[in-house]
Amino acid sequence: MARAADHEPAVLVIKLGALGDLVQAFDAFHDIRAHHRRERIVLLTTPPFAEIAHRMPWFDEVWPQGRPRGPGTAISTLRLAGRLRRQRFQRVYDLQCNDRTALYFHLLYGRHRPDWVGTVPGAAFRPAPPAPGRRHNAERMRAELAAAGLPEARPTDLAWLDADIARLALPPGFVLLIPGSSPTHPEKRWPAENYAALGAALRARGLAVALAGTAADRAAIAEIKRRLPEAIDLMGRTTLLELAAVARRAAGCVGNDTGPVFLAAALGTPTLMLMSRRTNAEQSAPRGPDAAWLRRDDLRDLPVEAVMAALRLRAARAAP
Repeated sequence: MARAADHEPAVLVIKLGALGDLVQAFDAFHDIRAHHRRERIVLLTTPPFAEIAHRMPWFDEVWPQGRPRGPGTAISTLRLAGRLRRQRFQRVYDLQCNDRTALYFHLLYGRHRPDWVGTVPGAAFRPAPPAPGRRHNAERMRAELAAAGLPEARPTDLAWLDADIARLALPPGFVLLIPGSSPTHPEKRWPAENYAALGAALRARGLAVALAGTAADRAAIAEIKRRLPEAIDLMGRTTLLELAAVARRAAGCVGNDTGPVFLAAALGTPTLMLMSRRTNAEQSAPRGPDAAWLRRDDLRDLPVEAVMAALRLRAARAAP
């Protein structure tokens, strides 16, 4: 006998990461929820984003097993496919659109295959090919949803993306600097000594400086702290939700091509992303009401003065 859950109208949304990709999908998540008001919506993602995904108002359930890795990957993938088949989703929104999710599409063969929205050949709803040049990630996802008949449902409310950060005791006027990025792409990093010089210039204007990052950014943050001891070190001291709360209260944010910078931009913080030749701005520049970027083929050629001139700041906000 089939379980009741097998017959409950349900929709699957696939977005596996990274953080910047997840942030750029917020509008798509919102549009899907607005269109499927009565259906149960499940997000398939990965463990690093489970906490923040559980707080999102768009999903009824979060599955963090979307990218099996390590020993037993093949068995774990087949188990996931079995779970997907048992749920008998009516529709799948593939917002990742890569080889892995194409594999999931092919594993969901048979008469109960859901209507698939994505770019894989054979999908029930496929967007029209983009015009010459790369389409921005957010526009690509919007084109997918439009192909499936989903209208835009703006604005997207991000009020949930906040937390109590009183324990951090941040001053009312500070700029958030994010000097890290993927450790596999060091060319995406503006030199730590430049961040320190930028921090010193901000301090001269009466602003505090806060540094955010993970353990992978330890060396860069240590170098900045060596040159600018008064900088506030937040490395490893916040969850993603708390980091969002920090960004909300910052006078501005400067960082490399890395997830937290996309988060700050989406929240409306005046944000300046520093890009190397590794980043295609047409495809993945941060978006937000006050987001900007600077690009150099080699970030070592980007002077501190140019960053300082491009940085926009807002009035200080108190951090509760």
